[in-house]
Amino acid sequence: MASSATDLSTRPIGVFDSGIGGLTVARAVNRVLPHERLIYFGDTAHLPYGDKSTAAIQAYSVKICDLLLKQQCKLILIACNSASAAAYELVREYVGSKARVLNVIDPIVAHVGQAYAGRTVGLIGTKQTVNSNVYRKKIDDLDAGVQLQSLATPLLVPMIEEGFFENNISDNIIQAYLTNPELAGIEALVLGCTHYPLIKEQIAEFYQGKAEVLDASDVVAEHVKRYLEEAGLAAQPRPVPPVHHFYVSDFTRSFEESTRIFFGQQVHLEHYPLWE
Repeated sequence: MASSATDLSTRPIGVFDSGIGGLTVARAVNRVLPHERLIYFGDTAHLPYGDKSTAAIQAYSVKICDLLLKQQCKLILIACNSASAAAYELVREYVGSKARVLNVIDPIVAHVGQAYAGRTVGLIGTKQTVNSNVYRKKIDDLDAGVQLQSLATPLLVPMIEEGFFENNISDNIIQAYLTNPELAGIEALVLGCTHYPLIKEQIAEFYQGKAEVLDASDVVAEHVKRYLEEAGLAAQPRPVPPVHHFYVSDFTRSFEESTRIFFGQQVHLEHYPLWE
């Protein structure tokens, strides 16, 4: 017997990433959809995806989806730019009708196309994301006259992961990147990596209102909300807040400490190796 939309609406949302950076997306989703139960998987054994082959990222993504489908997720959100670029089409095909699948790239591309038609927009991200040209191709396909200027900013992720933000060191690194001629004359800057929301304030400070800083996690969360509401899959308000689950493929104490920073509250990580 087919499940009704009501049954489906009570199921969780699965969110996965190459590590814990995607928790910034999970946090934004949790903020706009407080009644949804989240199941997060961080593939910490294989991070970063940014320097992995497409085939490897696809293999990891399919394996993670098996776990999220076992957990009866109604929606799987690929909260990683590299995996969104490399594995979205394959994952959608693999998951079939068992769950809906969304990625973090399409919502921000659509937003840029609507809000910045005929204007110049900057993008910062990992080498993999920038060199894949995925944003440029998708933005060009919109034919909205958006001029995209991209810059790979490889020092930002390790800097954030080591806790170097909101201090002089990070201010200097951020300034060195944002003063690059590649980003001259932009009217908005897309933060094309799930780690970057943690330095959004510092970036906004640099621009002093001269360019809007587009936090992809907020745009993606709003997109997920609209998508679930339109599909009739949004969870109904509950008297007790839902209990989220957080899995990692490789456990270390430092990941547990960092999850609090990325998710904004204390989180218990469960170790779930992808390959036994």
